Amino acid sequence: MKKKIYNESILLILLGLFSSFSLPPFNHIIINFVTFSLFYFLLIRISLTSKNKKIFFLYGWLFGFGYFASSLYWISLSLTFDDNFKFLIPLSLVFVPAFLALFYGIVSYLFIILKPKKNLSSFFLFSLIFGTIEFLRGSILTGFPWNLIVYSFSNHIEILNITSIIGTYSLNLFCISLFTSPSIFIFSNDKKEILICILFFIITLSFYVFGSQKLKKFNDIEAHKHDYKFRVISSKISIDRFYDEIDPVSVIEDLIKISSPQKDERIIFIWPEGILPEISKNELHEYKWLFQNEFNENHILVIGINDAIKQDRVEKYFNSFSIYDHNLEIIDSYKKVNLVPFGEFLPFEKILRQIGLKNITNNYQSYSRGKKRNIIEIDKFNFSIKLLPLICYEIIYSGNIFDDRNFDFIINISEDGWFGQSIGPQQHFAHSIYRAIESGKYVLRSANNGVAAIVNPLGVVEKQVDLNQSGYVDFIESKKIRPTIFSKYGNKIFGLMILLYILLIFSFNRIKNE
Repeated sequence: MKKKIYNESILLILLGLFSSFSLPPFNHIIINFVTFSLFYFLLIRISLTSKNKKIFFLYGWLFGFGYFASSLYWISLSLTFDDNFKFLIPLSLVFVPAFLALFYGIVSYLFIILKPKKNLSSFFLFSLIFGTIEFLRGSILTGFPWNLIVYSFSNHIEILNITSIIGTYSLNLFCISLFTSPSIFIFSNDKKEILICILFFIITLSFYVFGSQKLKKFNDIEAHKHDYKFRVISSKISIDRFYDEIDPVSVIEDLIKISSPQKDERIIFIWPEGILPEISKNELHEYKWLFQNEFNENHILVIGINDAIKQDRVEKYFNSFSIYDHNLEIIDSYKKVNLVPFGEFLPFEKILRQIGLKNITNNYQSYSRGKKRNIIEIDKFNFSIKLLPLICYEIIYSGNIFDDRNFDFIINISEDGWFGQSIGPQQHFAHSIYRAIESGKYVLRSANNGVAAIVNPLGVVEKQVDLNQSGYVDFIESKKIRPTIFSKYGNKIFGLMILLYILLIFSFNRIKNE
């Protein structure tokens, strides 16, 4: 018995590990049909032979541990830049996937507790529990909706366009059912049940047809040329700038050189997140002399920069998205709302600082959280544009990035250098595609040591600067589409999907009982 459990434990870890290769940048999506079906098969088989409910939690946890250990190893790379954190690297390689795997353990445990005796009811219940727990993973505490299995469809833009109606979490729930559906062949005692499996493939095909038609219609829309251009910057300035006291002047000079400003062109420059070492938002004007020969009234600068504010005799720091005119006077600013745990703020900071811990990306103290994500309007020097600012990590939240749909473009600035030559930056970039489709807006993404790009409202990457390359892309024309259904109703649609699955569970259970 112990040998059997040991063998199955190794198999479950491997199944999770193999599933991770369906995610960006690999996108071997076919793997999921094998791994999810075998995972479900093992749970069902064990439920017929074991009365020990705790083992089901363990089996779900093992699958999740393999999945997250393989796909999120790059988080530990952010600890390599500061000697104070290096002792945490082995712990992060184990504890991060171990914690996230708890959610998958809960999936398996709840499934066995609630599992109906009927095949199809069990199938839909497994998908429902899995999809709902994944939603909770992305919502509770600060939420970490990274590497939902739906991201394995990142290269299939036609299918992804259904998220403009149902959103990412709803498609994620559908994907779990789709990938698990081959198991119906194994457990079916009724040929009619196999029709459900076939139905999922027909629905997937219908998603593809819907997306193809949508892409065709979008391509037929006449583009509107702007009387200005966005110049989205990609840089590869080392993270060491925060630790080696690199002169900020040299960094600014490099960024200006990459930006290649032309004095007779109206350009909005977008620079990455936190790119300037040791300079706060209100100090940038002190470096005006570097800009005055290159910038004029035709130019506006968007940049991620630290903001230090004294409140009640306490110095507070914010990760800000700030906009400057050519004289480096501040036009508007946004303070980041969704902060990265341990990266930008230290949970239980008073306790953990006593043992030498601090947050990774700010040498002073934890960042403070902004109150609200506000739309930024540039209404100066004959510019009239409304932007939704998203700083780095904030792009990952489906259905939770805006309340007001009255904006023109999404601007995402990021620093991906913390994750080195890993798969992390490419996984991060993939989120931009999903947010563009859901919102029906262009996403303009500027990154340091990452992927900078223009993503259109249908998720097509129109222009990009490849990973770890310096350069820029210009955004000079755009097409408008109608507001998406998901942008109107958000994750309320996921609630409807949950109700649909509940109805299916009870319906198939009742049909079998009659």
